[in-house]
Amino acid sequence: MQDVSGQTTPRQARVAIALFFFVSGFGFSTWASRIPTIQHTLGLDEAQLGAVLFALPSGLLLALPVTGLLLRRFSSRQIMLVGAVLYNVALALLGFTRHTWQLVALLFCFGASRNLLNISMNAQSVAVQKLYSRSIIASFHGIWSVAGFAAAAVGALLVRLGIMPDYHFVAVAVALSAVAVYFFPHSLPIEPAPTEPKRTGFVWPDKALLKFGAIAFACMACEGTMYDWSGIYFQKAVQVPQESAAIGFAVYMVAMTAGRFFGDRLVSRFGVKPMLHYSGLLMTLGLGLAALVPTPVAAGLGFVLVGLGVSCVVPMVFSMAGRTAALSSGPAIAAVSTVGYFGFLVVPPVVGFVAEAASLRWSFGLVALLGTLVMALVRLLEDVPQEPALEKNPAARATVAAAATSVEE
Repeated sequence: MQDVSGQTTPRQARVAIALFFFVSGFGFSTWASRIPTIQHTLGLDEAQLGAVLFALPSGLLLALPVTGLLLRRFSSRQIMLVGAVLYNVALALLGFTRHTWQLVALLFCFGASRNLLNISMNAQSVAVQKLYSRSIIASFHGIWSVAGFAAAAVGALLVRLGIMPDYHFVAVAVALSAVAVYFFPHSLPIEPAPTEPKRTGFVWPDKALLKFGAIAFACMACEGTMYDWSGIYFQKAVQVPQESAAIGFAVYMVAMTAGRFFGDRLVSRFGVKPMLHYSGLLMTLGLGLAALVPTPVAAGLGFVLVGLGVSCVVPMVFSMAGRTAALSSGPAIAAVSTVGYFGFLVVPPVVGFVAEAASLRWSFGLVALLGTLVMALVRLLEDVPQEPALEKNPAARATVAAAATSVEE
């Protein structure tokens, strides 16, 4: 491997971007692990919490065009660092909220800064991938999951110790900001490249992409539900003590992490469409089991199944969309991801409204139907040939080598 610049090697760049994924995952799961505590502190019922949680994905979604504009004017490494710092500032302030309006405002900022960080670090990860002759990009998402699991475990421990969210969030924010600043010099100094001038706005997916978008919607809706409601479900539906409520989120994160590290092998063996079908089945079984049998063991097993089910859906859908769309891969994936984010945006608040009107068990049972939607949509997808492995494809290796050279230039 060659040096990317006079100071940074591909290995150093890979480690640096992996740690930015760690920053993103650890920060987000730190917040998620303390949602039950903050709900109790502010005296919010399920419907009120659902409305409040709407602020985070709203900030994320509304920041999409702003992030796109910034990435056309500045290097992705600059946006990544700014996003990481703002992300951690918002996280630190979340622990000091004493009024609902403060929580709403800060969650909006938290979501917007998370968008800045996530899109720019994914752009960096694509550039790092071009420096390698084998696939490594899935490992970045695995690191995000490891970070999320670690943060959930730390959150559960601090709840048991009675540490308040303000001290917890500030300590995490300071540590993650230090990591981002320290490893920033090893990110890739890629100059911004303007996108197609006639397609600068949002491009609504065509019929083919809408199928991928609908699958992403269903998966991200399940993910958002687990992030926002798994701890509360364990506390109120499963009726475990408050200090043990984060266990549900922790087992979900463990399963999702394992699925992301082993998913590539399973896709290579069984194919994308069967894996998507099984993923939808696991989501349905997991959420259905948790709703029908709200005991610690059964709900925990259900959350494991959900974690395995959602682990690789979005990467598989993005990969298929990028290879089959009439648009180039970037706009195609952006369009699909935007539709997917609506699931993350809309469904978790709806869970709160349904829980207030009926119960959390009913709301989780309804979300389980999204897994059946995935299975139904998979049948409508055309077969997509898998990309050949780089190690077995000389033409692919040559393309990667040329791309690596262009990055260095």
